[in-house]
Amino acid sequence: MLVGQLYRQVRNRFRQAGLSTPELDAKLLVSAALEMSVSDLVLNETDEVGFHGVELANGHAEKRLGGMPVGRILGEREFYGRSFRLHAATLEPRPDTEVLIDAVLHRSDPESPSLMCDIGTGTGAIAVTLLAELPRSSMIALDLSEDALACASANASSHGVGERFFPLCADYLSALGQAESSSAGPGLDWIISNPPYIRTAILQELSREVIQHDPNLALDGGETGLEAYVRIVTDAVHLLRPGGQIAFEIGYDQAGDVKKQLRHHGFGAIEIINDLAGNDRVVVARKM
Repeated sequence: MLVGQLYRQVRNRFRQAGLSTPELDAKLLVSAALEMSVSDLVLNETDEVGFHGVELANGHAEKRLGGMPVGRILGEREFYGRSFRLHAATLEPRPDTEVLIDAVLHRSDPESPSLMCDIGTGTGAIAVTLLAELPRSSMIALDLSEDALACASANASSHGVGERFFPLCADYLSALGQAESSSAGPGLDWIISNPPYIRTAILQELSREVIQHDPNLALDGGETGLEAYVRIVTDAVHLLRPGGQIAFEIGYDQAGDVKKQLRHHGFGAIEIINDLAGNDRVVVARKM
């Protein structure tokens, strides 16, 4: 079988199954099976494929047709132009979260050293990306899962930011204490999080790709979907320096409630940022 024939065979199976991105999925899975880039898939479409390559590509296709996301099959996912290793204990990074990265970068000076904290770091996609883009910053990366922290640490090392990446197993901000920061004392410059925000009652309405392959711990936001925001904001006001900022990813209908929490705890300069689909996606605020 030729490279081009194998790709089209897999693509057609995905089309028939009604997958949302059959061409892209087929390109990623077949090119990975054949250990070539996606562009080489086109350039080498008349090359012969060995038995092992065909078997591996078909195995990938079967997993995809069974509902496994491409990233889980390959064990990695691209985010903000970088590849991140995945683990069963981590959420698969989504393109929508890149809005959160942009929001922080647009409000940060890459020449100024900042102490940042990423809550629920998972793969470390947020933390590692910000460290890579802000070379004078340091990051405390919190997660309740030791497995997730190991995955994030590996990603930090592979992207050359491991020396500025400090993993800590903790439940939200509890391990950082409750000491008030002052204008003369230390404090965090940024607290950033993509916390669990799905209401418990609607978890089962999510796609099977999410339910079966993303950890529940990273999805379940409690009865209202707001539990994580309440906990983080309550502690953040004590840990941020004056003028320090906080940034959250939010659900499309949560901006009003998150803004109320922030105002209640004395935050100001609150901004709501939309994603490419026009939905509320990120909240940014400043400790006054």
